[in-house]
Amino acid sequence: MKYYTKKPKYHYKINNKRSKFPYGLLIIVLLIMVFNGVFYMFSKRILASVLSVGEVKMKSEAVRIINEESVKVFSEDFNYEDIINIEKDSEGNITMVRADTVKQNYLASQVVLNCDEKLSELGDLGVKIPLGYLTNNIMFYNIGPKITVKMQQVGNITTSYESEFESAGINQTRHKIYLNVEAKMRIVVPFHSDEIEVTTQIPVSDTIIVGKIPDTAINMNGSN
Repeated sequence: MKYYTKKPKYHYKINNKRSKFPYGLLIIVLLIMVFNGVFYMFSKRILASVLSVGEVKMKSEAVRIINEESVKVFSEDFNYEDIINIEKDSEGNITMVRADTVKQNYLASQVVLNCDEKLSELGDLGVKIPLGYLTNNIMFYNIGPKITVKMQQVGNITTSYESEFESAGINQTRHKIYLNVEAKMRIVVPFHSDEIEVTTQIPVSDTIIVGKIPDTAINMNGSN
């Protein structure tokens, strides 16, 4: 009797697996690059333009506040005769004009205090600028999302007086007094900021006094 035995079959596994390309990683890299590109364009072009527009608007608002508060203080508390002392000779000619520095500084300090408060409120609220405003097309001014531009005061507000004398006719002198106000502000938008100077001159008094232009004026251009 013959016996047959089956030869064992050997199975060879062939690795047919293909190397997988990391498409997921590529998509993530592309998304990051697109995001960075969009962010760069938005930051450098759009936000920079918003900052420029915001500077104009905030500067205008700051000047308006300073003018309003200055006029309010001087209209209520300024009296020419109480602050300006005019000395004349025996012939009635003006020999000296002397200003009361204490009263001048008091009025200027009241202006500074009031402006500090109002500018702080303005800075906290800020102004909102629609992106459509940047198109310079009146049809799109109020279209699009609004970006808030805020303002911070840098340092103290400084004030100084300026005085002018000029002839106003026969034996008459015109005396003008101005208050100069200066403030430094920082305009802020997301990822951008810039410092601006706000300067304005407020007419305080315009008075006609009898007498020739004085030879001497004391404490007329003081600063605070």
